[in-house]
Amino acid sequence: MPKRLFSKFRFNEIKDLMQNVKRPRRIDIVLNRRRHKKNIQCLMVQQVKEEAFPSKRSWQTDHDVHPTMEKLLQDKKCLAAFRTFLQSEFSEENIDFWLACEDFRSTASVDDLRWKAEKIYQEFIEPTACREINVDHHIKEKIKKSLEKPSLSCFDEAQRQVYLLMERDSCPRFLHSQAYLSLKQKSRTLWYI
Repeated sequence: MPKRLFSKFRFNEIKDLMQNVKRPRRIDIVLNRRRHKKNIQCLMVQQVKEEAFPSKRSWQTDHDVHPTMEKLLQDKKCLAAFRTFLQSEFSEENIDFWLACEDFRSTASVDDLRWKAEKIYQEFIEPTACREINVDHHIKEKIKKSLEKPSLSCFDEAQRQVYLLMERDSCPRFLHSQAYLSLKQKSRTLWYI
């Protein structure tokens, strides 16, 4: 004969335990529903008021809350924090390449132009480069051909592609990282001092 799952003794134990459990009464359930409904109505009224009379916060766009990639690159503290963040992700060659291209564009001498172009190519573009950036093969080939007579715009396509990569991929992660949040907090505390 199989054992019964609940003997009379076991059943009485469970029954005694259930009496100690506080069950919600019907009135509590109704009151909670009313409270919840009232909270939803208050939120809807508040939302309508904000739409009619927007506060300063609602006027701010995401660009005011989070700086754009362009603003990050212009601010020295943000740029340093961003570079440190990229180092932690093992992709600092992107920002270094972008900065090298900016320096390259400001070159005035033709002789300096040639050796800087070769240096950038060897460091970032060449297939055996120690800090090779991730750009299309046809862009690399164009740059290789343009090294014979380098111009100020020979790295423009590659720089644009690296910029877009950082803007779409690295920058959003940086803006949500602890490095950026602590930088933002420091700037707020310095503003109050």
